[in-house]
Amino acid sequence: MKKILSYLLIAILGGFFSLMIQRYFWAGPESSSQVEGIYQGQTLSAPSAFTNYLSNVPKTLPDFTVVADMTVNTVVHIRAEFERPSSIYEEFFGHGDIFREFFGPRQRRPQERRVEGSGSGVIMTADGYIITNNHVVQDAININVTLNDNRNYEATVVGNDPTTDLALLKIDEKDLPHAVFGNSDDVQVGEWVLAVGNPFNLTSTVTAGIVSAKGRQINILGGGTAIESFIQTDAAVNRGNSGGALVNANGELIGINAAIASTTGTFAGYSFAIPSNIAQKVMVDLIEHGEVQRGFLGIEIAEVNRDLMNEYDLEVNSGVYVGAVNEGSAADEAGIEAGDVIVGLDGSEIRTTAALLETVGRKRPGDEIAVTINRNGRKMEKKAVLRNVHGDTSLVKRDEKETLELLGARFEDVSERELRRLNIENGVKVASLSRGKLANSGIKEGFVVTHVDRQAVSSARQLVSVLNEKSGGVLIEGIYPNGARAYYGVGL
Repeated sequence: MKKILSYLLIAILGGFFSLMIQRYFWAGPESSSQVEGIYQGQTLSAPSAFTNYLSNVPKTLPDFTVVADMTVNTVVHIRAEFERPSSIYEEFFGHGDIFREFFGPRQRRPQERRVEGSGSGVIMTADGYIITNNHVVQDAININVTLNDNRNYEATVVGNDPTTDLALLKIDEKDLPHAVFGNSDDVQVGEWVLAVGNPFNLTSTVTAGIVSAKGRQINILGGGTAIESFIQTDAAVNRGNSGGALVNANGELIGINAAIASTTGTFAGYSFAIPSNIAQKVMVDLIEHGEVQRGFLGIEIAEVNRDLMNEYDLEVNSGVYVGAVNEGSAADEAGIEAGDVIVGLDGSEIRTTAALLETVGRKRPGDEIAVTINRNGRKMEKKAVLRNVHGDTSLVKRDEKETLELLGARFEDVSERELRRLNIENGVKVASLSRGKLANSGIKEGFVVTHVDRQAVSSARQLVSVLNEKSGGVLIEGIYPNGARAYYGVGL
């Protein structure tokens, strides 16, 4: 009996220990394998494999505190006062399309016929040069700048450039915190960026997002000689952020916020910034020359697409198609021909018209540029010396620039061959038109101006000089390429 009881006790203890061993040594792994099997669709013999996969995922989100601290004190609030709503303001808000600039609301003061607008700006030098958008300050009679520490200054306009929607202001101060230019060419899609603005004088605000696209052309600046090659981001920006900073993860300025895409006028996921490389060139030109110096190839262009490929049997599926070459232009002298496709500039690939305009827009008259073209399937390189708006390589003076902006036109000299074809002795061609006096008077592109108030004009520079001295009503007469003569009254 004692022997049987001993065996029974041993069996009970053995069973107990077996259960304990299974619970503590086998149950955990089996349970883990079953859970993972539900996720993976199979039983895993090595549960650590899924753990290793998770270990490759970043543990934390990006931290922008240092970059934000570096940037907020370089962004200012700008309040501009106008006798009336500026023409460009009306253009931005009058179209009713989805692209709108983001001014602060303009309010009329009691008993005065003045309006106010607001925006942001970026301090670029310790002695007070500030970059902002042209549409923030154009036509302003008073401009007030408030720093992030609430110091307040009256600002003067050093110069502006409607073709890039940039303006340069100056305040009288020293030792200011200022931004540092980054290289916008190095910006990559998917890169983290911060949008910093100072809207409605609430001190600087910071939002984060990524670069959604580069080289966006949204046709908001009126065409003609305008340069549109925006950096598109999803960083939240709203009215009052116009002229603010777009910075990368190193705190470098890579863009000036300029526009949003929205049906309501508030942020809806798309914002656009002017690349810093364009902004830097405009700033240097305005400081050194008083005017932005633009170089031109002298060609009519279109972006290569499927329709152009089929129509002209092109050998490339991207690039910029040369529709026409102006006689005597930089492109003509370089040997570029109608039908060529520009695929590169200075060694960089060119796929869109926006990329071409941005690259050429960073050059000055007299600069040489290497143009890579595809002609009937053959790739070749041409060297072109860029010309100014008058067709020569000299720098443009301030008074000439102001006259050209008022007229809203770019002129070119007329070749001897075209003079003979039109049976005229002299003339200046209206090469392109944007918002301005000439378009308002009814003049169309291609019109050849022969006389201003009965005075013959023979060169683009002479025409600008003559118009620069005029005021009031001016009679402009000339001829169209089809031989039709026309007369226009233009108020200056």
